[in-house]
Amino acid sequence: MSKSPPANAQEPIFDAAALSTQTHGLIAASTEWLREHWLQILIAFAIGTVIVLALHAVRRIGAKLCDRPHWAAGWGVVLGRTVSRTGNIFIVMLAAKLVVGYAGAPAQVESTINFLFTIAAVFQAALWARELILGSIEHRTSAANYQGEALLSAMGLIRLLVTFALFAIALVVVLDNLGVNVTGLVAGLGVGGIAIGLAAQGIFADLFAALAIIFDRPFRRGDKVNYDQTSGVIEGIGLKSTRIRAYTGELRIISNRQLLDKEIQNITVRDHIRIGFTIGVAYETPPDLLERVPAILREIVEAEGGTVARAGFETFGASSIDLSLLFDVPGDDWNKAHPMRDRIVVSIMRRFAREGISIPYPTQTTYTAAPDGRIVMPYPEVQPVHVENAPSR
Repeated sequence: MSKSPPANAQEPIFDAAALSTQTHGLIAASTEWLREHWLQILIAFAIGTVIVLALHAVRRIGAKLCDRPHWAAGWGVVLGRTVSRTGNIFIVMLAAKLVVGYAGAPAQVESTINFLFTIAAVFQAALWARELILGSIEHRTSAANYQGEALLSAMGLIRLLVTFALFAIALVVVLDNLGVNVTGLVAGLGVGGIAIGLAAQGIFADLFAALAIIFDRPFRRGDKVNYDQTSGVIEGIGLKSTRIRAYTGELRIISNRQLLDKEIQNITVRDHIRIGFTIGVAYETPPDLLERVPAILREIVEAEGGTVARAGFETFGASSIDLSLLFDVPGDDWNKAHPMRDRIVVSIMRRFAREGISIPYPTQTTYTAAPDGRIVMPYPEVQPVHVENAPSR
C-alpha cells in the first residue's frame, strides 16, 4: 500500500521529467516548422538580418557621439553613450521578436522567443537607465565646473548604488516572469536596504545633499556666500562636506546636509550692491533749503554713477531732521563699491558746506544751582560794555 506525501511537502522547483518532455516537444515542433515553412523562415531571417545591421549602425552612431563630443555636446553625448551600451543579445532577440510572427513559428518556438526577449529587454532597460542616470550626473558636474573635486571621485560609489538598485529590480522582474515567488526576495532586499540605510544614514544624507547641490545649483566653487554666521568663498564641494574660506582667513568645513538646511545667500549672483546712509540736518535749516536736500543727495549719487533707490526725509530726530539715502552700485564688486561710497560721503560734506547746511551732533548743557537757588551758568557771564560819549571839540 503506497503512502501519499504529506500535505506540507514542498514541490521541487524544477521538474526534470517535465523539462525533458518540453525540450523534446520544442525540438519536434521546430523540425516540422523548418520543413514546412523554410521559405518564410529564409525571408524572416533576411529581414531580421537587416534589422540587426540597422541596430548596429545606430549603436555605432551613438559611439561616435561619445568619441566626437563637438558633434552633439551636452545631453547628446549622454544619449549617445546610452545607445552605445546596447547589447548584442538584445539586438538579436529584438529582431527575432519582430519577425517571428511572419515566419509562422509554432507556439512553443514563439513562447521561447518571447521569454528570451523579455529577459534581454529587462536587463537592457536597466543598463540604459543606469547610463542615463550616471551620464546626467556627470553632465551636470562638468557643466557646473565641478571638475577635479572630491564629488567626482564619489562617482564610483554612486555607480555602485545605481547599478545595484536597477539590476536588483531587473532580477525581480525576470524571476517573476519565470513563475518564481519573489515575495520573500523582495522582503529580504527591503530589510537589507533598510539595515544599510540606517547604518549609513549620515553618509547617504550628505551624499544626496551633494547631488541636490549639483542639480539645484544654489552655488558653485568660487561663489561668495553668506551662511548662518559664516561669510566667505566656496573652495570645494565634496561627498560629505563643503569647504568655505572665510573672509577672516580660516577654512570652515560644513556638512552638505546642514548647509542646505539653512538659508544661503549667494552674493556672487547679485547684480548690484545697496549702500545706505542716515543723514541729519539741523533744525535751524531754512525750509526752502531743507526742501532741496533730497534733490542734492540724488545729484551727488548720480554724478558718481550710482542709482538712487531712496532719498527722502525719515523722521524728526533728537537733534536733527533725519534723511534716508539708499543707492545701488552696479555689479557685485566691493572693490568698486567701497571707493564710490567714500567719494559720495566726501561730496556730501563739500556740497553741504557750500550750501550752508549743517549736520549737527548731539550736545548737552548742564546747569548747576547755587545754595540760594540761583542758576550757576556753565560759562562766564559777559558784562555789558558801556561806551561813553566822546568829548566834543
